[in-house]
Amino acid sequence: MASVEEDFPRGGTAKTAQTAKPEKSRAEVDNLFETNVPEVKKKRKKQQDEEQTTKKVKKTKEDSLKLNATSGVDILHMKDLKVGTLLLGCIKDVNDFEMVVGLPSGLTGYLPITNICESYNKAISDKLDNGENAEEFAPLPHLFSPGGVVRCVVSSLAESKEGHVSLKVSINPKEVNKALTPGSLKSGMIISGCVESIEDHGYLIDIGLSATKAFLPKPAAKASKQELRLGLYIECLLEEVKSDGRLVRLSVDPSTLSEAIADTTHGWTLSNLCPGLLVNATIKKVTGHGLILEFLSSFSGIVDLLHTDTDKASSYNVGDEVVARVLYVDPTNKKVALTLRSHLLPPGGSVLDRVQSERVGDVVQGCKVATVHYHAGAILDLPDGTQAFAHKNQLREAKEPFNPSILKAQTALTCRITEFSPLEQIHLASLRKSTIEAPFFRYSDLKPGQVVEGTILSLQRFGLMVKVTDHIKGMIPRTHMADVTIANPEKKFTVGNKVKCRVLSVDVANKKLTLTRKKGLVESSLPIFATYAEARAGRIAHGVVVCVKDFGCIVHFYGDVKGLVPTRELCTEFVTSAQQLFYVGQVVKAKVLQCDPEKEKLLLSFRAVLQGESEGQENQKKEKKEKKAKAEKPAFDFEIGKAVEVRVVSKAEDGLNVAIQPSEAPAFLPTMHLSDHASNCQLLWHALREGDLVSDAVCLSKAKQLITLTKKPLLKAYLEEGAAATEFSGLELGLELTGWVKNIMPYGVFVEFPHGLYGLAPKAAMSDRFVTSTVGVFAAGQTVRAKVSNLDVEKRRFLVSLKASELSDAEGEGQERLIRGLQERRAAMEMMCQRDESEVLQQLSSLAVGRVLKVTVDELREDGSCSLLSDDLPSVPISASQHHLTGVKVTPGQKVKVVVLHVDPTTPQIHVSLLPALLTKRQTLVSGSKHDALIHHTDGDFAVVSLGDTANVTVVPTTTHLNETFAAEEQRPKPGDTLRGKVVVVETACEALDGLPLVNREAGVVVKATTVTSSAARRERKISEGRVGTAHSFRFGDVVTAVVSGIKPMQVRLTLPGDVTGTAHISELLEEPEPGTFPTSALKVGQELQARVIGGRDVHSHNFLPITHPGFVHSQPVLSLLPRKLKADKDPAAMETGVKLEELKPGQELICYTSKYLSAIKCLEVAVTSKITGTVELLAMTTNVKEAKRPEKMVKVGQALKAKVVSVSTQPKQLYLSLTGTHALAPGSVVMAAVRKAKPHAGLSLRLPFAGKGWASMLDLSDSFAADPLQQFHEDQLVRCFIFEANEENKYQVSLRPSRTHPDKKLPVTDVEVLSLEDLTKGQILRGYVSSVGDKGIFVRLSRNITGRVEFKKATNYYVSDHSLYSKHIPQDRLLTVKVLSVDTESGHVHLSTLPEDTGKADVLPESLQLPFRKRLEKKRKRKISETIVEAPVVVVKKRKKKQSSTEDNDSGVEVYFREEDSDAPKKAASKAKVSKSSTEPARLKVSAGFSWDTTLSSLRPATAAPDHQSSDEEEEEEKEEKQPTEKKSQKKTRKAQEEESKREEEDLRKQEAELMDPSQRPQSSHAFERLLLASPDSSLLWLQYMAFHLQATEIEQARAVAERALKTISFREEQEKLNVWVALMNLENLYGSEESLQKVFERAVQYCEPMPVYQRLADIYAQSNKHEEAESLYKSMVKRFRAEPAMWLSYGTYLVRQGQSDAASALLQRALKSLSNKEHVDLITKFARLEFLHGDKERGRSMFDKVLTTYPKRTDLWSIFIDLTIKHGSQQEVRELFDRVIHLSVAVKRIKFFFKRYLEYEKKNGTSETIQAVKQKALEYVETKGGQEAS
Repeated sequence: MASVEEDFPRGGTAKTAQTAKPEKSRAEVDNLFETNVPEVKKKRKKQQDEEQTTKKVKKTKEDSLKLNATSGVDILHMKDLKVGTLLLGCIKDVNDFEMVVGLPSGLTGYLPITNICESYNKAISDKLDNGENAEEFAPLPHLFSPGGVVRCVVSSLAESKEGHVSLKVSINPKEVNKALTPGSLKSGMIISGCVESIEDHGYLIDIGLSATKAFLPKPAAKASKQELRLGLYIECLLEEVKSDGRLVRLSVDPSTLSEAIADTTHGWTLSNLCPGLLVNATIKKVTGHGLILEFLSSFSGIVDLLHTDTDKASSYNVGDEVVARVLYVDPTNKKVALTLRSHLLPPGGSVLDRVQSERVGDVVQGCKVATVHYHAGAILDLPDGTQAFAHKNQLREAKEPFNPSILKAQTALTCRITEFSPLEQIHLASLRKSTIEAPFFRYSDLKPGQVVEGTILSLQRFGLMVKVTDHIKGMIPRTHMADVTIANPEKKFTVGNKVKCRVLSVDVANKKLTLTRKKGLVESSLPIFATYAEARAGRIAHGVVVCVKDFGCIVHFYGDVKGLVPTRELCTEFVTSAQQLFYVGQVVKAKVLQCDPEKEKLLLSFRAVLQGESEGQENQKKEKKEKKAKAEKPAFDFEIGKAVEVRVVSKAEDGLNVAIQPSEAPAFLPTMHLSDHASNCQLLWHALREGDLVSDAVCLSKAKQLITLTKKPLLKAYLEEGAAATEFSGLELGLELTGWVKNIMPYGVFVEFPHGLYGLAPKAAMSDRFVTSTVGVFAAGQTVRAKVSNLDVEKRRFLVSLKASELSDAEGEGQERLIRGLQERRAAMEMMCQRDESEVLQQLSSLAVGRVLKVTVDELREDGSCSLLSDDLPSVPISASQHHLTGVKVTPGQKVKVVVLHVDPTTPQIHVSLLPALLTKRQTLVSGSKHDALIHHTDGDFAVVSLGDTANVTVVPTTTHLNETFAAEEQRPKPGDTLRGKVVVVETACEALDGLPLVNREAGVVVKATTVTSSAARRERKISEGRVGTAHSFRFGDVVTAVVSGIKPMQVRLTLPGDVTGTAHISELLEEPEPGTFPTSALKVGQELQARVIGGRDVHSHNFLPITHPGFVHSQPVLSLLPRKLKADKDPAAMETGVKLEELKPGQELICYTSKYLSAIKCLEVAVTSKITGTVELLAMTTNVKEAKRPEKMVKVGQALKAKVVSVSTQPKQLYLSLTGTHALAPGSVVMAAVRKAKPHAGLSLRLPFAGKGWASMLDLSDSFAADPLQQFHEDQLVRCFIFEANEENKYQVSLRPSRTHPDKKLPVTDVEVLSLEDLTKGQILRGYVSSVGDKGIFVRLSRNITGRVEFKKATNYYVSDHSLYSKHIPQDRLLTVKVLSVDTESGHVHLSTLPEDTGKADVLPESLQLPFRKRLEKKRKRKISETIVEAPVVVVKKRKKKQSSTEDNDSGVEVYFREEDSDAPKKAASKAKVSKSSTEPARLKVSAGFSWDTTLSSLRPATAAPDHQSSDEEEEEEKEEKQPTEKKSQKKTRKAQEEESKREEEDLRKQEAELMDPSQRPQSSHAFERLLLASPDSSLLWLQYMAFHLQATEIEQARAVAERALKTISFREEQEKLNVWVALMNLENLYGSEESLQKVFERAVQYCEPMPVYQRLADIYAQSNKHEEAESLYKSMVKRFRAEPAMWLSYGTYLVRQGQSDAASALLQRALKSLSNKEHVDLITKFARLEFLHGDKERGRSMFDKVLTTYPKRTDLWSIFIDLTIKHGSQQEVRELFDRVIHLSVAVKRIKFFFKRYLEYEKKNGTSETIQAVKQKALEYVETKGGQEAS
């Protein structure tokens, strides 16, 4: 009632509202919505003010009655929606995981499966987890059907990548009825809900109120006429409300629901008003855009133009009573919309009959505009009499303004129906031209086989997502990306690229489109098989192999058409295996043999395609032959580089279709191949017309029948001179090629060269500048020069460098390019003038750069530029930029002089300058004079510059080199920039430049106004050095005094007299430098020294020139500082003494100098002299693996090294060196090697230095064998190896054992190396790998050339009847521990044993096989005999004596006993044997546990009589033969002794059985544990006891084996039991294993268990074993991985506090609070405070509690914890102060009562009578205070 009173205030205001006149109220409401009030203009100002004052007063009174003020009528827009907006929706489509919901105003929302209700979500989770509730769970199509009207709420508004808003809604009652409370529920209300559960007598309905139980009885549910299932959405009527809304009875009778109308008695408020409610309303205002209604006495709502009843639209009047349904409610803006459409009002409204329309996508002509609403859109009258609504955004093109007047003026319109809105039952249309002309609008518009173009949206694991149109998206499967399988598609495809595809299949119902990019399918001209009916016999079509089996291939065409190609039809020859000829994804051509469309069976043939042609192809061939016969013109003979004359046939967007003369052969001339200048290409394309003859084209390539031509001058010159390489084999490193940019990718650019060669220039090799992005550096089609930098012969790929510094540039080439470019522009202008008789073009052609014109100023623009007019060229725009008005003041109409800078004939437009410096009298230029160049205008590759103060202008290229690039757009030349360096006048008036001066640039960069790049400085320095060294007077042999001007790692720059620059190579500095030193470091800049000229270096090519070169004076001097050359005479032979390549021999030592490491070919380049360079392969650089992994760090440029010559090649000249001290492979040497391949079951194939090949056996890989020794090696891995012997030429046997590769370190060896049989001794324990398992036994490799055999009887203690079990459970390469039994050196046989008693290891066969032990049958027979002792003791004695005379079966190992009727002689022998054995056998080992080591629980025998089960059959035979003489001598026992022995044995047996029956008795043997584990295999306690049993006996391996068995045996459902075993195994490895073994167990445990408890247990283990470093490291990784888990932070904090690191724990708490949510902060702080109380600083803990309780004083649970800790760790005074604080809290009385009781109990226990009385007094005062408050 409080909310009702607040919303509906009592008092006079309400009465005043009731007595107000209706007419006046309506008038005031009308004024609120009135937009144009012409009457106001006619009133006088005074009357106007009085009326406004009256309006305000009335409006205030009116608004006081309104809960929501309405300001206008408009349709619902997407921008109006917010999360929480309530809407009425209609289900349009139902899928398995979501529904499509139609919303008001044609909006569409998506309802995910998780937004139904909470109970349905729980059913989904149960079904996914364990399949429960499968019967109750129903998929969405079973619960919902299209047409159903639902109440929904906006749950999210997310923006997609394409910029569209994804609207998601929810029908979850907890969100839809969020504002309802149990107290607000009233009988007669209609609300929505979902079936929560099905009970015996009815259904529980979820209405969104957790405190309310809504029940629908089964009799009442029958009225719904549908089966109520879990999650079903229903609208229900509240029939009865009980217990203040906590219990509600519902009704779903359709007739009752349709008549139920909301009224004021229901207490609806704006916050809980729901869409779908029927209300009685009154029309308050009628506008052109809709109606304003008043309903429920205090609500105001709108009805937009789409929801007025079309039949009554003209009859609405103010004051009319209508029935309306609430359409949507916006609680934020207090906006309510209603609908008056008849299909949403009674008797209907719950289900709509029409939700889809077949007309969607239709283009309708002849439409007329019915009404236009500026803010909403327009209603269109369609020719068939129906109407459609077009949103205002669809009435105009994108980014164009909406002009309703133009729309109304059009008599007939063409629109496209885009959607159907079910709530309004109206079509939505669009007038956009792009939408109308779209070829594909619906998925049904696409047909299999159609060729479409799309844009790549994303690259997924399964394929490419492609956007065909804004409404249609398709998928290209991974197998259909190309004709072959692409390993790395991300390198080929980029998001945003256009792709051409063909439609494979279309699923219209599910809106799925599958495409293909296979070239064979996309470009196929054969028929398309989209249906089986189209696959007629005899037709041939392209298809894709989707399956290859032994019976043939299955070929898929289009749609669902698939056919079978039997094996006999695969090929003309016999096919043994189809898998060898065909593969999945292969594009094939198949011929139809048979087709049954009804049964959808298709039989195909590949063989028929090869043997014959399809129907119609022969006729096509005849027609082609006839055409060829008619053609009298000769065929064109194609040849790359051939000059041809062509005629333009037609123009395409990307080039010209031409015909080669005179043969008329078709060809294509791309636009980018019209010129070397990108800016000229488009100009020439515009100038050329159909029929023009082009005489200077050259043949470039030919693909199929299409010939590609080029007109690039540089490319033509390159082909005329003869291409440097015509095929891949002709490429070599350093070769320079001319080509053009083919494609630009993020990682580099692809460059195409003539003859079909393609090279990649990586990003690092694109420019001398640092390239951050490949975009904008080069343009597609740009002519470039490239240098081959890397070759991949296997994959036939090569890399190139485009760096200008690494490429040569012929002298004068820049001027030639400039002149050719200007000539091309002039030719284009002439062609355009000849065709077009326009006077403008004729006049423009006469204009040239530098000409002075008289013009008139027309207009001054805002950007500082101005437009001008010329009397001679009135129709041509003339403009001057702001730069060209600097210092000039002009006014419109003023006559001025200008200088022409550029003429653009295509626009047309003229760019001019008004700068006074260009309009002064031009000075006469002199050839050779130098001037500064100021840029005034740039156009592509050209720039117009002025020459100093001479007032002369000319044209120069913007770049000095063909490949020159700019670091950023800001670095490109702009008007106002100055060229670096001077320009030299070559010709004062060049005819090619229209009389302008021809200049030559000294430098190739532009000077910006502020800074100069470092690369520019380097280039200038390089050019300046070349200029200085081009001419000098020095001759060879001259001794000069030089000054060191620069020091580089490989050379020294010297300044000679006359400011001449020379260089001295590093090899010419010192006579014999020490290895490891840097010769250049001995010199300093400015140091004077004597040097001798020994040669020169060409400035342009940098090639070394000997002193005998005739043009030496035109090169840079090369000097030597060697003393022996300074003393020598001028004889060239004397000065050229030194190392010569042809004189070097393998093994010779020399000094070389490190130059650079070539990572592409993995070798080090070194310099021996200035003319001799050598290479050192990576394997010959070092023998240290760590250094070899980072060879770049080893390389120190300029370091002197001692090397050995490996080999010398004179043709071509190459020198190979080694830095390891060895130049050839020899047994006993240690070298570096690289893994070539790991061969399973064999070893490693290695690549050795000096072109050697090595082989390492599996037993030569390590000194400690591993289970999988080859796993740690991979291809190209570097290893260190020891060479044993040479098998054949360049093939060696090597070892990777560390003891061999590092003999000086004396490393421990776990598995010794067995070189020969002499190294083996009897009884030796070894390990080896299983070679094979055969009929004769198990063969184990002990070394690379020695293999031993384990007989089956020496392999296991189990009895194995089927020997195939060995091969199953003992795989090849299994690591076994064996014992040498014997060694036969003559035959080479080695006999081994793997029995546990011999090796001390577990049995080779697993216990899980449950095989019987050898002699198990004997034990069973003994057990049966012992059971009969009580009944027939005499017989038992006889049977026991019979035991010793048994026979043996050596194969089975089972003893067979004689029967009872045997003779007495064997019995006597048996009794004698017992006496002898007891007297001669050594005493058994006794332990405190009271059992014998050879006793097992399964034998059930006393320890004294237990047989030796570990002896072999052969040993027992030998013992029996040795005992026979002794048995004869032994005396026979008396009858009494036999009976006593029998009783004693029986008594021991009873005791043993009693122990077994006692559950509290801990097992004392393995068999006892095994027996218990059979009964309880999932008990981790039993498994841990078993492990402890082995650990007590120091049997570590057996304990590990038991743990592994436990992990395999325990059920996967017993997670805690398995975790216990994992923790025990980690404890075991921590105590007895290594850190590596512990980490391996930990990693496995994390994989198989929940990670967090495993981490916690390992941390506890570390902490308990005082491994604090490991524990600290683990905790740090834990809090990173589980930062959202409070328990993990608490665990780390506990560890820190216990270690005394309270400060660290406090810092950790602050980190935790940043990572965790706010609701977890209080509990975590409390737990940290408790830790401080228990283990740390109590004052800090008290302070933490105080801070928390100050913020949350009503948390009585925290007060209790604080009190408990204070009682335990604090003083009595502190406890009493704490109690006094608590009892004064403002909390519930019963909680204070609890604390008073605790206070009193504490005082009774620790206080005195006075303190007890004081507590009672405080309690009395509290009660009196509370009573007084209640009374007041």
